[in-house]
Amino acid sequence: MRYIDMQTWSRREHFRLFGTFDHPHFGMCANVDVTVFYPFVKRHGFSLTVAIAYVISRASNAIPEFRCRIRAGKVVEHEIVNPSFTILVNEDLFSFCTVAYVENFPEFATRAAESIAYVKAHPNLENDPEKDDMLYMSPIPWVSFTSFVHPMQLHPADSVPRFAWGKIFEEGKLLKMPLGAQGHHAVMDGIHIGRFYEKVQDYLHQPEIVLGEV
Repeated sequence: MRYIDMQTWSRREHFRLFGTFDHPHFGMCANVDVTVFYPFVKRHGFSLTVAIAYVISRASNAIPEFRCRIRAGKVVEHEIVNPSFTILVNEDLFSFCTVAYVENFPEFATRAAESIAYVKAHPNLENDPEKDDMLYMSPIPWVSFTSFVHPMQLHPADSVPRFAWGKIFEEGKLLKMPLGAQGHHAVMDGIHIGRFYEKVQDYLHQPEIVLGEV
C-alpha cells in the first residue's frame, strides 16, 4: 500500500470535486459474452461464482484506480485488493465470504473453497470498517437484470468498488451475462470502468489460459 501524493496526482481536481458529492458513486451494467467461458467452467467442474469472482478480481487488480481507496481525505493505492462475495447459507439468507486474491486460479479456487466451507459453518455479516482493500460482489443468478443499485454508507461514502452479476441468458447463438460495476467518482471515471469491462471480456474469451485446469 502507498499513499498518493495529492499535490502531483493527476486526479486531484476530480477528487476535490466529487469528494463533495452526497452520492459520489456511479455505475453501469453491461452484458458480457460467456459463450466460451460458461461451458468451460461447467466442463471442468469449477464453481461459477468462484470463477466469476476471480475474473472480476483479476481485472480489478490490473487497473490502479480499482485499487485506490479514500482515507480521511487522502488516497491510498493497495498493491492487491481481495473479493468479498455473498453466498447463500440456507434457503434465503446470505453471508459474506472473503477470499485472499492470488493470480493463480487453482490456488485461488482452493482458498475460495476453504472460505466458503468455513462461512457456511459460521455465517456472519461482519465487515471490518478499517479494512478497505476489498471488492464487494453480489451474484444474483435468478434475474438477467439491466441495472443494479448497491446499498452503501453515504456519509462518508466508502470507496470500495461494487459488482453484481446476474442470470446467464441466450442471445442468438451467444450466451450473455449481465455484469454491473460501481465505483467512487473521486478515484475513477467511466474510462476506467470501460477498461475493466475490456479486461473482463478478454478473460472470458480465453478461459483455458486464464483459469487453466485445477
